[in-house]
Amino acid sequence: MGSVSESGTEMRNVEGDTRRHIMLILLERAPSTTADIAEQLQLSTAGVRRHLDNLVEENLVEATKARHNPGGQKARGRPAKSFRLTDKGRSLFGHEYDTLATSALDALREIGGEGAVREFARRRIATIVEGITPADVTEKSVEHTARALAEAFSRHGYAATVDGAGAGLQICQHHCPISNVASEFPELCEAEHHAVSELLGQHTQPLATIADGHGICTTNIPLTPITHTSDERSGS
Repeated sequence: MGSVSESGTEMRNVEGDTRRHIMLILLERAPSTTADIAEQLQLSTAGVRRHLDNLVEENLVEATKARHNPGGQKARGRPAKSFRLTDKGRSLFGHEYDTLATSALDALREIGGEGAVREFARRRIATIVEGITPADVTEKSVEHTARALAEAFSRHGYAATVDGAGAGLQICQHHCPISNVASEFPELCEAEHHAVSELLGQHTQPLATIADGHGICTTNIPLTPITHTSDERSGS
């Protein structure tokens, strides 16, 4: 009988579907208040608060500063407490097969060189984004493709969201299932950024990556169309 990974055992020990759903919300949309979570789960704030208290006690969740009010108006009374996952809480979502993947890519690099690793990274991201329609020049199309990309990344464990940012958009990946491997093989992140840029038809700017030690991967999309030359499109 095969052994069960430590991270998998711990995740199952986080009792109940409700607590797992709370942690998923915090993975995707932190910081979140008790009221935010209760609204998304259609539960009472008192019930969610009890779960949060237990998760804080187990060092899986921590309180943080309340989110900025985009309207610029101060709420009356005490600011609502917000929550986010701790490093321990994030670790429950796992980084499976890191050692195996790193060893395989090491061997690939030794046999085929840097080009082989880049080709592997290109094929991997092509599988993730397969079927997504490239954006045209309209902002509505760019946003539609950005949201399709976020959904595709989320299906592969990235917990991705799309948010407005000034005159543009940001694709945020709140979890990276390959961050440990990507820290040693940046070709994986480079292939992702290239694929996103090509599908959006826009200049994209990576602002932060989990592989570099940040808590989130953020790609800024300033909604400025890329102008490709005929040579660039032909790959020459």
